[in-house]
Amino acid sequence: MKYDETHQYMSECSAEAARVARGVPAARLSDPTHCPGWDVRTLVDHWVLYTSHGLQHRALRKPLPDDLVARDFTADPQWAEAYADQLGRAVAAWADPAVWEGEVDLGTAAMPAAEIASMIVKEMAVHGWDVAVATDQKFRISDDAARFVLDVVERHGDLYRQYDGFAAVVPVAEDAPVFERALAASGRDPRQGAAHVDR
Repeated sequence: MKYDETHQYMSECSAEAARVARGVPAARLSDPTHCPGWDVRTLVDHWVLYTSHGLQHRALRKPLPDDLVARDFTADPQWAEAYADQLGRAVAAWADPAVWEGEVDLGTAAMPAAEIASMIVKEMAVHGWDVAVATDQKFRISDDAARFVLDVVERHGDLYRQYDGFAAVVPVAEDAPVFERALAASGRDPRQGAAHVDR
């Protein structure tokens, strides 16, 4: 897939992630989620860290600093606006075609930059859906973006399950909407609030 198509889906998913973030009430941050052991606050902090700061740092080929990894982003009452701003910077960092060339050093391994970008777009969508479900919202993306997410999930599903990132595939109808199929392939049950999901 061409980098500009992936960048288009990155822009679309980031816009929807920002919209869902703005819909998270402060009073719901301590609510449980379908991710075992994680409340909404923990889920949001993970989502914000890796899909905005992590996305930009991967483009810049820089490791995430310890202070960001340890930060509670939701401690800032304006965290959702800060997340939207950071998403904008991250997406802009990937606008340069040169950023998509070569590999990104992950510390323990290196992966092609385009593949890392694709995996983070997937994180925006599936964790965006996790946050939306936990706060009585919907996460909506186009069928084209959903097909992109499904492809990433199917390519890397075994790797994610190896590290408990995905639960077992949830059966859904073959003619289910494509985003539902992507969620199901990642171990999320789109019909039942994703009771099965791991991280």
